[in-house]
Amino acid sequence: RITLFKRKQTTPERLNGRELLRHYSLMPEECVYNENACRRCPDCITYGFAIGDGGSEKSKIFSDTAFSLTDFASSHEVFTLNAPYEDGTMSHQGEGSSRINQQDHVKPQVIFPAGMTTRDLTPSLFGYVLSNVVRTTRYGATTTRGGVMRNHIAAIVLSDGEIFSNLLFTQHLYDALGRPDGIDPVPLRDAVAAAEDILPTLLQADNVREQQLLMGADLRTFLDGFQSMDEAALREMLNQAAQEADVYHQAYIAKAPKGKK
Repeated sequence: RITLFKRKQTTPERLNGRELLRHYSLMPEECVYNENACRRCPDCITYGFAIGDGGSEKSKIFSDTAFSLTDFASSHEVFTLNAPYEDGTMSHQGEGSSRINQQDHVKPQVIFPAGMTTRDLTPSLFGYVLSNVVRTTRYGATTTRGGVMRNHIAAIVLSDGEIFSNLLFTQHLYDALGRPDGIDPVPLRDAVAAAEDILPTLLQADNVREQQLLMGADLRTFLDGFQSMDEAALREMLNQAAQEADVYHQAYIAKAPKGKK
């Protein structure tokens, strides 16, 4: 299978979230991704940070490497890349160019089943993370001119523990679809329907207590309401998330003044 490493998933989502916070003036100027963490914005509190001797915060977002639903052979193709000269050819003054190469590309509409676990988040901070997932469409460092992806949410699970891995989910989904290798592309509606069929069984095998499972019509109603928020509602949610992140910072991260505990 083709792998989509977990850092290739979380980094674009974080950058999208930070862009949104910056748009609403909720991102401290000194907070620079991978350089200097402010330790108090929603991004730092939810996704974590590490500053050497300056402290660290464990991420409250648990992600895992995702695997393509179909096998490597049927999910990728090799493209030839070149850089022609001014006249459109690969030779100049009688000399051939070495600026030609080959690169693997994932075929369109390949599905990467994946789950994400959020832990100890308030509703507003969860909404911030969900917004990042919904809005992110470009993953990886080589997708500057193409490679758009769409995240389709099949379910939201509220439970008291982390649920199954991406690989287990992909394997069961692969079996439920009747081993779809060679089907190009696998219909998205079939994959989502199969996921809804196998999710209750996988959750039961995880030995977690499930408080609520949103799928089907209930999930669509929730997502429609979430994605239809107007500017004022979105701003209010992000303001609340920023306030709650700052409260967390003051309670668990900020150093107490000398002489006080």
